Amino acid sequence: MADLGNLDLNLLRVFDAVARERHVTRAAQRLNLSQPAVSNALGRLRVALADELFLRRPGGVEPTALALSLAPPIAEMLDRLRETLAAQAPWVPASAERVFTLALSEYAEAVLAPPLVQHLAREAPGVLLAFRHADRTNWEALLAGGEAQLAIGVLPEPPALYTRVRLLPEAFCTLMRRGHPLAQGELTLERFASVPHILHSPNGSRGGALDRALEALGTTRRLGVVVAHLSAVPAILASTDMIITLSARLAQQMAQAQGLEVRCPPVQVAHTRLSLLFHRRFEADAGHAWLRRLILALARDVPAVVPGLRLATPELATPEPDPELANQEAEEPEG
Repeated sequence: MADLGNLDLNLLRVFDAVARERHVTRAAQRLNLSQPAVSNALGRLRVALADELFLRRPGGVEPTALALSLAPPIAEMLDRLRETLAAQAPWVPASAERVFTLALSEYAEAVLAPPLVQHLAREAPGVLLAFRHADRTNWEALLAGGEAQLAIGVLPEPPALYTRVRLLPEAFCTLMRRGHPLAQGELTLERFASVPHILHSPNGSRGGALDRALEALGTTRRLGVVVAHLSAVPAILASTDMIITLSARLAQQMAQAQGLEVRCPPVQVAHTRLSLLFHRRFEADAGHAWLRRLILALARDVPAVVPGLRLATPELATPEPDPELANQEAEEPEG
């Protein structure tokens, strides 16, 4: 059995870099060390662990079975150590150098990532953001495993280890192509239900918040297509008579970028707000706290409705649905 006393922190840093890069020279560059220094450290590790650890192959190195089993716990230990040290260090955004991995739903990324990246480029150029997809099925695994430092989406109530901050009360708008028959005149419930609808549903569901609102009024809508990604929506709208009802913030982005018409739907749609969730171990992390405050401030600045669009009901922008329905909502705040 290997003696842990022979495994100093620098050796573990070298192991982690080589395991991530699968290449000795790139690992040396990652660590700001020379290639011989990294090779020497690997030699010491091989002796201490009585294993080759990394085998040469064309284009890099291949980890052995022992190296593969050691890589996750060593990476997690080093990440937690970095987080702890970073939490104790003074946080100066202009000179900070740090990577934050954020787990965001597609909607949250579309609305919040642009102003967040713009702000960091100006105020904290050494801070790198890495975005990962999050939904109600994987957010906890990403945060618990240290693969992301916070998650934003329409997410369920978290366990006690996590803190929730609610964001972005939602209004809803309906998008359609220029010249669409519904773009002129009163948008009645009958006219609204007469055309096929697009449903954005990353999880493949065929129902959303809008369907429950329509059912409460004794009517239904006809789906024209269910899409997994928002990127497909503008082209479908432009080439068909389909419409889509979704968050007013996202509707505003799409309308301005794609030249689409925006109308207020003839039905009040209730939906949970976006939530920002993070593990409580980051409570005292100065950099993490700074990022949380920045996201909250930027979220307040993101307009809730399209300029000039008068919503039919003032309370539409701040609904809170029955808690029993919260777990049945689609992953994104749309209809």
